[in-house]
Amino acid sequence: MTPSNSQVETGLLTANNLDRSHLDTILGGVMTRSIDYADLYFQARRREVWRLNEGQINTGSHSFRQGVGLRAIAGEHAALSYSDDISLAALASAADTTRAVGHAGRSARIALGNTGRSEASDGQIALYPMADPLGQSTADERVNLLKRVDALARAADPRVSQVTVMLQIEQNHVFIARSDGARNADARPLVRLDITVFAEQNGRKARAHVGDGGRMAFEELTRERVQAQVRKAVDRALRQLDARAAPSGPMTVVLGPRETGILLHEAVGHGLEGDFLRKGSSAFAGLVGQRVAAKGVTVVDDGMIAGSHGSLTIDDEGQPTERTPLIEDGILTGFLHDLHNAHLLGTRSTGNGRRESYAAMPIPRMTNTFMLGGSHDPAEIIGSVASGLYVAGVGGGQVDITNGRFVFQATDAYLIENGRLTAPVKGATLVGSGPETLKHIAMIGNDLAIDGGSGMCGKAGQNVPVGVGQPTVRIDGMTVGGTA
Repeated sequence: MTPSNSQVETGLLTANNLDRSHLDTILGGVMTRSIDYADLYFQARRREVWRLNEGQINTGSHSFRQGVGLRAIAGEHAALSYSDDISLAALASAADTTRAVGHAGRSARIALGNTGRSEASDGQIALYPMADPLGQSTADERVNLLKRVDALARAADPRVSQVTVMLQIEQNHVFIARSDGARNADARPLVRLDITVFAEQNGRKARAHVGDGGRMAFEELTRERVQAQVRKAVDRALRQLDARAAPSGPMTVVLGPRETGILLHEAVGHGLEGDFLRKGSSAFAGLVGQRVAAKGVTVVDDGMIAGSHGSLTIDDEGQPTERTPLIEDGILTGFLHDLHNAHLLGTRSTGNGRRESYAAMPIPRMTNTFMLGGSHDPAEIIGSVASGLYVAGVGGGQVDITNGRFVFQATDAYLIENGRLTAPVKGATLVGSGPETLKHIAMIGNDLAIDGGSGMCGKAGQNVPVGVGQPTVRIDGMTVGGTA
């Protein structure tokens, strides 16, 4: 059954003996002369996680968590009280606690400037199926999916020595009531399939990981889709068995499309979030209107991509998500904002206020962040490189938000020799600065792809799902750390 927004509201309020008049009373009591803004965030999330290792299901968990968070804002200060108990008594207690954030004599109510899609409505733009993915399959069907992945990987090649598979399915219902009168509801499905393949030959070992999923129905994990992901993981692991030691030093690097966008997300995207701008810690502070990247480089954050992992109909403050230009043809044009930081900076929310749960404070976060495509054929880009490195996958790394400096591991990389991809390499790391790297992009491919499958982003102790992406790009003079 597909839950409407009104059903989400009923499930969170009526089931707990609450109605909108109760919310009006609680918010009205919080909004003293010293409070600028307040909101209530109700949430009920059901989640199942299944894991297979060594051919056996070793984890099968089901969790249900619900609660409510009450936030109040006074100037630069914000307070959050939350409770696992959704009741009028709990709301009243939270209101008493939260009011303490106010400062006597203040009066500067936040002008929110809603831009449509703010009132709970069954006619909201459909970015993802609202059918409950947990109700679309049985436990046996989920277990059989994991076993099928394991069997497919092992049958693909005798060198496959081990397979681990994780399946996560959740349905997340939220209802947001704000002091400006807006009421919003959303039912958010999430399905994730993570596959890790280990291979071994003549004492050499290798591993590869792929992730798939998004805000989708369980039935969208079709047999053909799963087979393609298994084949991708197996092929990557097998190629690494023959990998050479990676070269090191400054060189031309070609980043492949899709998942390498994680480097853009980490080394550039976080610096474009409004809280870092307000605190002056962003490497991009004070540069709006200035060139920060090579011509042709356009970066956007778009929360409205149907089915993508990072997409939201509304953010966690009830604002509609949108497509926000960040860099246009190399010129810095904007930042990502939640309500609080937008107000303090004298601008508007871009629909990027996100929180991990009702027990966390909303902060500016990315949704789906990517670079737009250019005019070059990917084969032309590779053909233009006499000697360099092609990187198809990027793994764990570190980044300093204040200056954009990063170190990332290349998990799937190859030598480029005389315009052709040749030997796979291992042990390569990409080292540099996000802002500087943007200036050294020499060619941009016409093959933009978004990896909206299974990316998670951590910030301030909160993890939220995101999407990343980019086309094939050539970067000149990038530093590579290797083992050769």
